[in-house]
Amino acid sequence: MYDYKIIADSSCELPTSYKDDERFALVPFRMEVDGVNYKDNSSLNIKKFLESIKQSKTCPKSSCPSPDIFLRQFEADVRRIYVITISGKLSGCYNSAMLAKSLYEEEHEDKQIIVIDSQSASGGECLLALKAMELEEEGCDFDEISVRLTNYRDHISTYFVLDNIETLRKNGRLSRLRALAANTLNIKPLLAGENGDIIQLGRAIGLRKAWNSMVKRIAEETAGITDMKNRRLIITHCNNFKGAKLVRDMLKSCTDFKEYIIMNTSGLSSLYANEGGIIVVY
Repeated sequence: MYDYKIIADSSCELPTSYKDDERFALVPFRMEVDGVNYKDNSSLNIKKFLESIKQSKTCPKSSCPSPDIFLRQFEADVRRIYVITISGKLSGCYNSAMLAKSLYEEEHEDKQIIVIDSQSASGGECLLALKAMELEEEGCDFDEISVRLTNYRDHISTYFVLDNIETLRKNGRLSRLRALAANTLNIKPLLAGENGDIIQLGRAIGLRKAWNSMVKRIAEETAGITDMKNRRLIITHCNNFKGAKLVRDMLKSCTDFKEYIIMNTSGLSSLYANEGGIIVVY
């Protein structure tokens, strides 16, 4: 029996070995494609969901979990709760969780709760969730874990290469000009997370060259940093295991992380990454 719980939104993918672990809970986003509503949980058929996005002529939408959903999770029989959300600059999920925390604490003084804006998504949330678990299992107290998680968050790097950036364009994340150029000329942007926002670092013709550019940046950024031997690198992919495995092998040849994890994107990550997309965080 554990005395803590780690709650994340469904942008957070977890390794298979932790999906049924009682220490973790994922609160689902909802997505809408052509008027059809989808709940981002384990019953979502990602392949069919991607097909509906591909056939859609309207802009897919997503909505974050309500404060009530977080409140229900806070009722768990534990004393310490860690909540990790997708970047507050990409979604209202952080605000929703903070409101739930405020409401819960008005009537409950028996629990310690921290809400952390990951300033990332997908594997970035997973890194924080696994770090929270490790620190708890090491016996660290709540205040120390809160400080160390926030510091860890501030040193997470997020890179991604998408085969299709239409959903990002439709949701105002990239300019129409860049999107059209990418679609017409097979130009693939190298994107990154910066303080919770999405920025474009460069462009390449074709996915392979874009992956090479991403791997080169990561290798240069981590070269000579001994702490990388104690850190995980997570690759999430949207129905592109072959590409993710290739990127992993490329990274293994020029970086020195303690662990390289490959996972499938969740429904929300799939909505925005689109088929073929690859996200790397460490």
